[in-house]
Amino acid sequence: MSSVHPESQAGFAKNTELYNQVRSGYPAEALSLLRKAVSKQGPLDVVEIGVGTGIFTRGLLAHPDWATVIRTLRAVEPNEGMRETFQNHTTDPRVVLADGTFEDTGAESGSADLIAIATAFHWCLDIPAALTEFLRILKPDGVLCLIWTGQESDLDATPWLKQVVSIAEARENSASPNARTEKWRDLFSLPAYTESFSETPEEQVFRWGIPVKVEDVLNKVLTASRVSALPEQEKEVVVRDVRGVLAKGEGMVWVDEQDGKFELPQMCRVVISKRK
Repeated sequence: MSSVHPESQAGFAKNTELYNQVRSGYPAEALSLLRKAVSKQGPLDVVEIGVGTGIFTRGLLAHPDWATVIRTLRAVEPNEGMRETFQNHTTDPRVVLADGTFEDTGAESGSADLIAIATAFHWCLDIPAALTEFLRILKPDGVLCLIWTGQESDLDATPWLKQVVSIAEARENSASPNARTEKWRDLFSLPAYTESFSETPEEQVFRWGIPVKVEDVLNKVLTASRVSALPEQEKEVVVRDVRGVLAKGEGMVWVDEQDGKFELPQMCRVVISKRK
């Protein structure tokens, strides 16, 4: 049995260039928080799992707190289409791109000062097996960081966004991975986790807004795995329904109404665990 979620394989097999263009980056404050958590001054060896098109990777490599201290970054990604787009946009010589999964990264034992998983761990099919791999490759005093970025999760505060999310999620089945269900938190109750990591994970949430237009929202929706895998005719229905919601604009905050720009609430959640 494949350790890669089939919905991930199908949903991210195409439109990876669009994904790379429209998906949100990570706030500088979150990356600074992560740097403070890594006690070693450098040089640092990083393993990033589920790198996608490299949005987090490039942000980390360019961040002033990280740019000069990273020695190597092993970028692990199981999806061929994602890897191709990653290569097209990531040229840093410190990066080694590899096929792999949460449970099998191909990294050397005891090689990572930091394991980073950005907007990806909710896809993990076997959390205990993934933890075994994390413990194999993570150095003593190393850091495991789970981080997500994207739309605000408190959807009740933004009715139009809640309606858009409902349209997309109506296309998923009940078993579809979703970071908001927080199934990923099962990691922290595993005996091997409590034995190997210090105290409760450090967690912080960052919130902000970005100006967008209707087409920006539509493109973000079209890169959602559950929508990307739909037949074209069904995608057209999704686009029509989302346009209808945006036309009503319930609870929409205008940035420049004449130019058609409104605010899209964003959120980044950072969860940091330090190995004993």
